[in-house]
Amino acid sequence: MGEPAQPAGASTYLVEHYWPGATADLFRSTSERVRTTAEAMRRGGTPIRYLHAILVPADEAAFCLIDAASQELVEQLYARAGIGFDRIVAALAA
Repeated sequence: MGEPAQPAGASTYLVEHYWPGATADLFRSTSERVRTTAEAMRRGGTPIRYLHAILVPADEAAFCLIDAASQELVEQLYARAGIGFDRIVAALAA
Protein backbone atom coordinates (compact mmCIF):
# COMPACT_ATOMS: atom_id res chain seq x y z
CA MET A 1 0.00 0.00 0.00
CA GLY A 2 1.45 3.39 -1.02
CA GLU A 3 1.41 6.76 0.67
CA PRO A 4 -2.02 8.43 0.95
CA ALA A 5 -2.58 11.18 -1.59
CA GLN A 6 -2.06 14.80 -0.60
CA PRO A 7 -5.29 16.13 0.92
CA ALA A 8 -7.45 17.99 -1.62
CA GLY A 9 -6.52 21.66 -1.73
CA ALA A 10 -3.47 21.05 0.47
CA SER A 11 -0.12 22.71 0.47
CA THR A 12 3.11 21.53 2.01
CA TYR A 13 4.40 23.29 5.12
CA LEU A 14 7.83 23.16 6.71
CA VAL A 15 7.77 23.29 10.50
CA GLU A 16 11.04 24.50 12.02
CA HIS A 17 12.22 23.57 15.52
CA TYR A 18 15.40 24.91 17.09
CA TRP A 19 16.26 22.53 19.94
CA PRO A 20 19.57 23.13 21.71
CA GLY A 21 20.62 19.82 23.23
CA ALA A 22 17.99 17.76 21.40
CA THR A 23 18.75 14.06 21.36
CA ALA A 24 17.90 11.44 18.75
CA ASP A 25 15.46 9.88 21.23
CA LEU A 26 13.66 13.19 21.80
CA PHE A 27 13.50 13.76 18.05
CA ARG A 28 12.08 10.28 17.39
CA SER A 29 9.46 10.48 20.14
CA THR A 30 8.39 13.99 19.13
CA SER A 31 8.17 13.04 15.45
CA GLU A 32 6.09 9.99 16.33
CA ARG A 33 3.70 12.13 18.39
CA VAL A 34 3.24 14.54 15.47
CA ARG A 35 2.71 11.63 13.06
CA THR A 36 0.13 9.84 15.22
CA THR A 37 -1.71 13.10 15.98
CA ALA A 38 -1.85 13.92 12.25
CA GLU A 39 -3.20 10.41 11.54
CA ALA A 40 -5.90 10.84 14.19
CA MET A 41 -6.89 14.23 12.78
CA ARG A 42 -6.98 12.77 9.26
CA ARG A 43 -9.20 9.87 10.39
CA GLY A 44 -11.49 12.51 11.88
CA GLY A 45 -11.83 14.21 8.50
CA THR A 46 -9.19 16.93 8.78
CA PRO A 47 -7.24 17.35 5.51
CA ILE A 48 -3.73 16.91 6.95
CA ARG A 49 -0.85 14.44 6.48
CA TYR A 50 2.56 14.02 8.13
CA LEU A 51 5.23 13.54 5.45
CA HIS A 52 8.70 13.45 6.95
CA ALA A 53 10.97 14.86 9.64
CA ILE A 54 14.73 15.33 9.88
CA LEU A 55 17.09 16.24 12.69
CA VAL A 56 20.24 18.26 12.00
CA PRO A 57 22.25 17.77 15.21
CA ALA A 58 25.09 20.11 14.21
CA ASP A 59 22.57 22.97 13.89
CA GLU A 60 20.45 21.86 16.86
CA ALA A 61 17.45 21.97 14.53
CA ALA A 62 14.67 19.69 13.36
CA PHE A 63 12.33 20.13 10.44
CA CYS A 64 9.01 18.49 9.67
CA LEU A 65 7.03 18.45 6.42
CA ILE A 66 3.25 18.43 6.66
CA ASP A 67 0.60 18.49 3.91
CA ALA A 68 -2.45 20.44 5.06
CA ALA A 69 -5.27 22.56 3.71
CA SER A 70 -3.97 25.54 5.70
CA GLN A 71 -1.21 26.73 8.01
CA GLU A 72 -3.83 26.99 10.75
CA LEU A 73 -4.38 23.21 10.57
CA VAL A 74 -0.64 22.67 11.05
CA GLU A 75 -0.78 24.93 14.09
CA GLN A 76 -3.74 22.90 15.41
CA LEU A 77 -1.79 19.69 14.84
CA TYR A 78 1.11 20.92 16.95
CA ALA A 79 -1.23 22.24 19.66
CA ARG A 80 -3.00 18.87 19.87
CA ALA A 81 0.34 17.06 19.97
CA GLY A 82 1.53 19.41 22.71
CA ILE A 83 4.69 20.32 20.82
CA GLY A 84 6.09 23.80 20.30
CA PHE A 85 7.71 25.05 17.11
CA ASP A 86 9.61 28.09 15.99
CA ARG A 87 8.16 28.76 12.56
CA ILE A 88 5.84 27.35 9.91
CA VAL A 89 6.39 28.29 6.27
CA ALA A 90 4.91 27.14 2.98
CA ALA A 91 7.31 24.88 1.09
CA LEU A 92 7.66 22.79 -2.06
CA ALA A 93 8.55 19.11 -1.84
CA ALA A 94 9.65 16.95 -4.73
